[in-house]
Amino acid sequence: MEKESNINWNRARDWVVTEQAHWVAIDKPSGVLSVPDRFGKEESLKTWLIKQYGSIFPVHRIDRDTSGLIIFARTPEAQQDLSAQFEQRTTEKFYLGFVVGCPAQASGSIEAPIAEHPAKNGTMIIHRNGKQAHTEYSLVDRFPGYALLQFKILTGRTHQIRIHAREMGHPIVCDPIYGDGQPFLLSSLKKKFHLSKYVESERPLLGRLGLHAHQLSFRDLDGNSIQLEAPLHKDMRAMIQQLRKHRGS
Repeated sequence: MEKESNINWNRARDWVVTEQAHWVAIDKPSGVLSVPDRFGKEESLKTWLIKQYGSIFPVHRIDRDTSGLIIFARTPEAQQDLSAQFEQRTTEKFYLGFVVGCPAQASGSIEAPIAEHPAKNGTMIIHRNGKQAHTEYSLVDRFPGYALLQFKILTGRTHQIRIHAREMGHPIVCDPIYGDGQPFLLSSLKKKFHLSKYVESERPLLGRLGLHAHQLSFRDLDGNSIQLEAPLHKDMRAMIQQLRKHRGS
């Protein structure tokens, strides 16, 4: 997974998708914390945004290893309004994710309650006494051994897409908790793959969680419909390119 030490905070202004008087939208890189963790030793989006804007109020979160869209409020009024929209499920959130294998059905719905693991901090499990969790998926593209899916989350539980993907037998690529955690290597596609004599080890095409928060829609304080989109990052685009190349299209 991408580590905090690899994050170039000097380029963080490039992550800003849109900024308005009441909110700011960020295209978060994988490896960046949305908000400080309990230790508070690492830079997070929230702490960086406070330096830029003075006051910042979290509305929702995405996993550290997930890339893509996240929104922060700049005023208490916006936080209250946006938080209510997330709680009332009037927002729409779409993710793109690579999974191992391909679902038998091109689209489907997963409803499985999620609870915290009783012994492993930061890990979730499917449990009948957990909180309601509902995810819809649809097939975007199919490749030998992999698939690109679009996920729509109708609830916002911790690790929801990741654990629901595993539940249906197709974990997210490179997931160290709910999958095998193995990076995606070009050598896995090429039968006659050889490293250059000047290179000691193969660099993964995708070495982090293959999940990206792609689209987000909500209403601003004036009732206007806001629709945001963050394109796939370079590493996920490279994986698509290679998968399509070796599929023959």
